[in-house]
Order: sequence, then structure tokens, then C-alpha cells
Amino acid sequence: MLHRLSRVFIALAISASLAACSHRESEQAATPAFVDDHGVLRVPDGSPLRKELVIAPVEMREAPHAMQFPATVEADPTRTANVLAPLTGRIAELKVGLGDHVTRNQLLAVIDSGDMAQAYADVAKATDALALAKKALDRARGVQQAGGNAVKDLETAQSNYNQAVAEMDRAQARLRSLSAEGQQSAARSIRVTAPMSGYVTALSAAAGTYANDTSAVLMTISDLDSVWITANVPEAEVGHIAKGQVVDAVLSAYPDQVFHGQVGFVSQVLQSDTRRDMVRAVFANADGRLKPNMFANASIAVPQPAQVFVPDSALLMNNDSTTVFVEVSSWAFARRTVELSYDETAGARVLKGLKAGDRVVVKGGVLLND
Repeated sequence: MLHRLSRVFIALAISASLAACSHRESEQAATPAFVDDHGVLRVPDGSPLRKELVIAPVEMREAPHAMQFPATVEADPTRTANVLAPLTGRIAELKVGLGDHVTRNQLLAVIDSGDMAQAYADVAKATDALALAKKALDRARGVQQAGGNAVKDLETAQSNYNQAVAEMDRAQARLRSLSAEGQQSAARSIRVTAPMSGYVTALSAAAGTYANDTSAVLMTISDLDSVWITANVPEAEVGHIAKGQVVDAVLSAYPDQVFHGQVGFVSQVLQSDTRRDMVRAVFANADGRLKPNMFANASIAVPQPAQVFVPDSALLMNNDSTTVFVEVSSWAFARRTVELSYDETAGARVLKGLKAGDRVVVKGGVLLND
């Protein structure tokens, strides 16, 4: 009898346990993940979504937008000098080669010139004429003081002396302009020196050849401690670019390094063939890594007004629209279509659809997207 009662109690306990489990399962089955209340998705108590959804307020910030343009490294024209022959003649010596670094007043070339010999001869003749005019003036003064000379003779001698002085000054000034600063040379030699420090970036002269055109460039010297990176900006984007804006550049030669500069010049004239504007940014180049004619990708930071930003995880696709879930009350959300502005590297810039103070689902929103 006692054994039979024990079996009854055990059976009743098992039945009660099974009934409790069945009740809990029915309660869980009866609690939906969310309820669609005329377009408002409500997440009830007990819904597993309450542990999955993360809600956060939108962020308002003034973040510049980086616009990308193809660009090229150029030498700064204000740091570039073309070296010309002051007179025609034969290039007797060439002291530098293409790519050499030179310093100011360094000897670049020696030109054997008949015109230079003429310049020295002009100085010699002017010197002799001045000495003769000075003697004639001194004699005229002496005779005039002795009373044996007319005033007009003294005036003529003074005039001849003044003209001789002027001719001497002209001849010496021309010779100085043709001679290297502070250096002496033979009567037929022109010493061509560097007008500035920098690198020889172009060379069109060779020893033994003739420089027959004084307007032809013998070589070009560029100071590359500072260079330009020139971006080709489409006509539609020119209005966003202004002097002083920050520019980041990545070059094919150094893909893992970003160089930083600043817009220094925006051309007032578009290129007629490409309809693009030349925007030049100044970059420090003390190590010489930026070489003229290198290709670059320039990123110009264009200031923007304060706008709404949301994490990319908050964005959901709904047919052809981009949407977010906005919290309208506690654990109640409404789908809202948003219009995005520019693509950004961190977060999404929202142009329309959200405002300051809105709270959105930033994680787990895909679970509401069914």
C-alpha cells in the first residue's frame, strides 16, 4: 500500500512539472517579437528584441566633406628660374648636369663670346676717352683762369667731360650685367651663374655648341623645397573650393602615405578643352620626395554646415529607399525614409529625414525589417 502511494505522488509531481513547462512555453509563444500597430512597430515586454536592439540619438556635427580630384605635382613658378645666355657665343664649359643640385651664384657654364670682348673693349675706350676729356677740362680751366681762354671753350670742355663720364658709366654697367656677380673672367668669357639654389630640372645646352639665341633657355633651376600639387576640378565643383582649404594628397609612388597641404591658388579661368579649373595647393617638400610630374589624388576638405550623422549600421534598405527606424515612444519605432548627402568614411551624413534630437535604432534594426 505504501509503495503504491509513493508511485502516485511521483506521478502527480511529474504531471505538475510538465504542466508548468507547458505554461511557460505557451507564454513565450504568446509574446510576439514586435507588433505592427498601423505602421508603428511596438516591442512588448518579454520580447527577445529588447535585448537585441540598441537605440541612440543622432549626432549633429560640422564635418568637412572630402572631395576627390586627380592631380599632378608641379614646381612652384615663384621658385623656378630659367637661365639664359646674356650674349651669343660658344659654350666652352658646362659645369652641371640634369638633376644636379646647385647653390646661388654657383658657376653653371662658361661662354666664349665676341660680344663679351666688345663689352670689355667699350669699357677700355670709355676709360681712355674719359681720361682725355679730364685732361682737356683741366687745361681749359687753367687757361681760363690765366685770362687766355674764352668761357665757351671751358663750357665745351666741361660738356665733353660729362659725356665721357656718362659713356664710362654705361659701358661699365653693361659689363657688370654680363659678368657673374663678384667674379672676374677673361675678356671673351661669360661666366653664367645660378640665380638661385635648387635643382637643374631642364637642360638644353651642351659643351661645344653655340648659344645663338639669347631668348632660348639654357637650363631651368627649381627650388623644390616647396611644390604645388595641381588638381583638375570640374566646373560644377569649382564653387566649393577656396583658398586656404586643407588638401590631403596620396601619390602613386607612396600609396600608404598621406601628404598635407593647403589651397594656395584657384585659377580664374577654366581650361577651354576640359572645362576644368586648375586648383593649386602648396606642399612642403624638404625631403624632395614630391617630384614634378608625379600623379596624385587630391582630397580637398570642403566646409559643410552642421548636419545629422548616423552610424552605417542604422541604415536599412526598403525596396529602393534607404530607411532608419526612429523611436516615437518607449520601445515603439516608425520607419522613416532618409536622403543621404555625401559618402563619408565614418558614419552617414543625412540630408533629409532626420533632425536633431531624434533617436534611432543603431543596432539590430534588421530584425524589425521583416
